[in-house]
Amino acid sequence: MKTNICSFCLKSGILCRNCQEKLRSGEVTKLDIEVGRNLLELEEKFPSLQRISFYRAYESNGVLALVVGQDSLSTFLSQGGRILRELEKPLHKKIRVVEKGGDLRTFLESLFMPAEIVSINKIWIPDGTTETRVILSGSRRKLPIDQKSVKKLAWEIEGITLRVEFERARRRR
Repeated sequence: MKTNICSFCLKSGILCRNCQEKLRSGEVTKLDIEVGRNLLELEEKFPSLQRISFYRAYESNGVLALVVGQDSLSTFLSQGGRILRELEKPLHKKIRVVEKGGDLRTFLESLFMPAEIVSINKIWIPDGTTETRVILSGSRRKLPIDQKSVKKLAWEIEGITLRVEFERARRRR
């Protein structure tokens, strides 16, 4: 597994000078170290994790978003999502996996999964800012994590302000 923290530091739990400086500067966080350590432990059980790149972890209201390299998402979703379930156990959080450098739709689909995105629009606000409106099929009840968490994660990871609507709610108007 490729990560910003050396594998020796992840295995031992004691940070070397370089990793300590990364933690001090904010390049990595304690959460990144905790997730990296858990991923390293899972490598023994799931050798496919050796090929992934793990960049960063973000948390919001019990939901953890892992930013991984391109082509790493398929590894997490393989085997019926067993790797994700195994990772959720020690961390006690729901996990979303997003690819670094992907397009906007792929990023949002990863956050809202399994809800289906019907439409994505940019809204220009008079003060010069923009919001991204996401219309999901179905109802609010089908969303596995709360909207506030998704909005916060989208802001922290990509700097996107989200407005979430549901297709069924729009039809009633």
